[in-house]
Amino acid sequence: MNRTLDLGTAVWRKSSYSDGGGTNCLEVTDEVPGIVPVRDSKVPDSRPLLFSAGAWAAFVKVIVAD
Repeated sequence: MNRTLDLGTAVWRKSSYSDGGGTNCLEVTDEVPGIVPVRDSKVPDSRPLLFSAGAWAAFVKVIVAD
C-alpha cells in the first residue's frame, strides 16, 4: 500500500533554537499523529524528513540537555 502524506495545509513552526536571522532554521508540524515531519525553512517545498514521535522526542531531549 502506498500512502501519500498531504502536508499542503500544515501549519509549520520554527525551532526555538533557530538563529532568528532566517537561516539555519528547522520547521516542524504537529498535525500528523505519531509522526513528526521536519523541513528546512529555506526550502519549504522540498520533501520533509519524517520521524516517529518517539524518535523525535529522544532527539529533542538530547539537544535540550546540551
